[in-house]
Amino acid sequence: MMKQELVSIITPSYNSLDTIERTIESVIAQTYTNWEMIIVDDCSIDDSRELIQSWCERDRRIQLVARGWNAGPAVTRNRGISVAKGRYIAFLDADDTWFPHKLETQIAFMQQNGVAFSFSSYQRTNEAGDKLGVIAAPESITYDQLLDCCKIGCLTACYDREQLGTVYMPNIAKRQDFGLWLRLLSLTPKAYGIQETLADYRVARNSVSSNKLVAAKYQWRVYREVEKLSLMKSLKHFTCYAVAGVANRI
Repeated sequence: MMKQELVSIITPSYNSLDTIERTIESVIAQTYTNWEMIIVDDCSIDDSRELIQSWCERDRRIQLVARGWNAGPAVTRNRGISVAKGRYIAFLDADDTWFPHKLETQIAFMQQNGVAFSFSSYQRTNEAGDKLGVIAAPESITYDQLLDCCKIGCLTACYDREQLGTVYMPNIAKRQDFGLWLRLLSLTPKAYGIQETLADYRVARNSVSSNKLVAAKYQWRVYREVEKLSLMKSLKHFTCYAVAGVANRI
């Protein structure tokens, strides 16, 4: 029987008034009920902070951490991790949603198989609500495989602090989640994928992931500045990354 260990859900928020309510509702709808949702507001200038506070008053499992100055997603997520009380750390951005059985399926998978780091397939949806297809999770991925192509969606990732300790994202402006997955895979041989689609990723027109040149720049910075890879090894993995990017456009 699955043990209902506490799951800490880390949600960075900045001017998320139009989307955060759906995100919160998808967490409240979880069939797995032992969770805390830590929403870290990165000095929003809209009314999202007040909306989040109203949800905190309705459900004590939701916690608002209000930052005093805008620091970006890495610092914001790490602030959430620093106050988390759960055995498991999961991530959900303020414009994404989970399917109701996401946590139940994932935590059962991790407990039954002794998995320290897991992720799943997820649906992509644009701002108009059109389905753009599913990003299928591989059965597993290693550190070197991840360097070639990041197949872990942040909204599906979950790691076990009892096995790996508390691990933070590198403090870079973009691709900090990729940097965290690499740090975790330096502590455990593989991350294991759940093939079932458990979440919905909202594709914004001006998102970083839609800007391939910006993404490529920060991919390179993770290789060289975060992971300290040699120039030759960085070039090898960057070539694989670029080829995978072209293939995904065909």
